[in-house]
Amino acid sequence: MKFIAIVAALVIGLTAQGQEAQLAQQYYLNGEYEKAASLYKKLYEANPRQEFYFDRHVQALMAIGQYDTAEKAIRKELKRHPERVKLYVTLGYLKEQQYQLEEAERYYAEALRKMPADQFGITRIASAFTSLRKYDYAIKAYERGSELLKKPYVFSYNLAELYRRMGNVEMMITHYLNSLSMNPARLNNIQSLLQRYLKDDEDLSILQRQLYQRIQQDKDAIHFVELLSWLFIQKGDYLNALRQAKALDKRLDGNGGRVYRLGRIAALDGAWDAAIAAFEYIVNEKGPASTFYVDAKREALRARREQLVSGYQWNEDDLLTLEAAYISFLDEFGRNTATAEIMMELSELQANYLHNLPKAIEILKQVVQLPGLKPQLLGEAKLRLGDLYLTTGDVWEATLLYSQVDKAFKEDRLGHEARLRNAKLSYYIGDFEWAQAQCKVLKASTSKLIANDAIDLSVFIMDNLGLDTTAESLQLYAQAELLTFQNRFDEAFAKLDTLLQKFPDHSLQDDVLYAKAHLYTKLRQHDQAISMYRQIIEQHPEEIRADNALYELAQLYDQVLNQPDKAMELYEKLFLDYPSSILAVEARKRYRQLRGDSI
Repeated sequence: MKFIAIVAALVIGLTAQGQEAQLAQQYYLNGEYEKAASLYKKLYEANPRQEFYFDRHVQALMAIGQYDTAEKAIRKELKRHPERVKLYVTLGYLKEQQYQLEEAERYYAEALRKMPADQFGITRIASAFTSLRKYDYAIKAYERGSELLKKPYVFSYNLAELYRRMGNVEMMITHYLNSLSMNPARLNNIQSLLQRYLKDDEDLSILQRQLYQRIQQDKDAIHFVELLSWLFIQKGDYLNALRQAKALDKRLDGNGGRVYRLGRIAALDGAWDAAIAAFEYIVNEKGPASTFYVDAKREALRARREQLVSGYQWNEDDLLTLEAAYISFLDEFGRNTATAEIMMELSELQANYLHNLPKAIEILKQVVQLPGLKPQLLGEAKLRLGDLYLTTGDVWEATLLYSQVDKAFKEDRLGHEARLRNAKLSYYIGDFEWAQAQCKVLKASTSKLIANDAIDLSVFIMDNLGLDTTAESLQLYAQAELLTFQNRFDEAFAKLDTLLQKFPDHSLQDDVLYAKAHLYTKLRQHDQAISMYRQIIEQHPEEIRADNALYELAQLYDQVLNQPDKAMELYEKLFLDYPSSILAVEARKRYRQLRGDSI
């Protein structure tokens, strides 16, 4: 019973102290410093090991101007605990508050002079200076501490942070690199910090210069070479980054992993030359023994393809060379489930660029018949095959394949995509009521893009059917869209011209211009495409196609013609004149990127 009573008394006492500590903290935060000083003094006397209570007691006294009382308390504490060198920093600050600056400096120096050769003690004193924003003294504390401990880089990490606060980028970088020298395992952490704190090209140039110096001094410092490669990636200089990665891979007799990863990063950023060079290094230098060999070969193909088609500058020789590379890959690794995606890419190349539809269809038929193909990939292959059949005019085979995918993936994005394609097929052939029925179901699709496309098609049909006693104008437009889908561009132009001749004042005029702009873009006749977009913007600013025309014209100047000033002007007009457009957010974002804002 006696033991239980003792324990109960201790618990009650600790609970009471906890409540008093909370009350003292509340007084301090509320600016009731006199009450806080009194209560913190009581708490410290009851808990002499809790230095925080004493520090807060003194801070509260200084806040109400009781400097003499605070100084007496500090001196008394120093007499009792001379090892608490940090109190000299507090004493110096107290003198500074009273404008006794020489005295303050003397006590700050005393704190540095009496600093123990103990890492924890040194850190406490430096932290005390830091909390007072006395960064110069905090730096001196760490530098003297390094000498006392005879460990030159032991506080480099802390020093880098102090120089960062002072805005001294050169010294911040120096000490981060010193810290990395002491502990190369910090590489990822140092990279993250540098990425956060280096603001512009000038900062990156300082880091580059220092890294070159370090590598020259120590050619075995692999962590610095790794950091230099990372730096080039930050600057978008992927070829130089690749040079460093290849050098490291050879020096360490690696399997090409770091080069492969760099190639993927370069590809994501559209740096195709560097990406292709990275993947080819693995294929040619590492060979089949590398675990990255197959992936590198596949990614090199994709990078070559993207480089070709995204540049809008390909010719038939380039396309045939790429076709040969795809066929060579499939000859080496076979036509099977593992290479099905490559087969599908080759089919797309044949259909969209080499215009060999029979060959494209034959390849996709082989994919669909592969045993054990993943269901998602099978569904995707069937959708593409359906598109090709529709392109050749085989509507029955197209709708059959779309329906198979719709049934197999009823509640999946792939199934919704199949249903949307069936709806568009119905629209193309003039069955507008069935197309609208399918769109109505798709409005609830979990895929926002599919739902939006379904809504757009439904609204377009409803608006244009409601204006006419016949559906002839809409049928002509839908037929033109089908001809465009089938790459029968001359016939599509003719169909659109027929529509304008038969219905010269029809509300579809802006839609016709929009369709023609897309046709000219496919044909890479950019001047004509620009003319179509301009007519929509200037002559039909209130119509539904106006914001789309603005955005696509901006994209044309931005991505294809490399005229950022004109693109910016159009992006700005879009988000100012059409703020409720779903494209306004993307337009504003791209405008800011082109302006050079940090996003």
